[in-house]
Amino acid sequence: WNVLKGEMSLVGPRPLPVRDVEKMDVRWHKRRFAVKPGITCLWQAISREPNFDEWIKSDMEYIDRWSLKLDIMILLRTIPSVLTGTGAH
Repeated sequence: WNVLKGEMSLVGPRPLPVRDVEKMDVRWHKRRFAVKPGITCLWQAISREPNFDEWIKSDMEYIDRWSLKLDIMILLRTIPSVLTGTGAH
């Protein structure tokens, strides 16, 4: 519903819990809020369970490299990961 309402996109930085947003004391961490949050993202398609800094760096990489091709790649890699539970912790 959030995607249909325009509040989220299919691919983009995942929304963070408030406790994690409060940890963000580095200015470049907050750059991730410049784009709409997504249902899936680069780290979810690749590692599924990064530490906080890897998560944020992955979001920055997504923002810097964004393309339709990247979104399609992320969606195609996320679907089997979710269905099979591969990489889930």
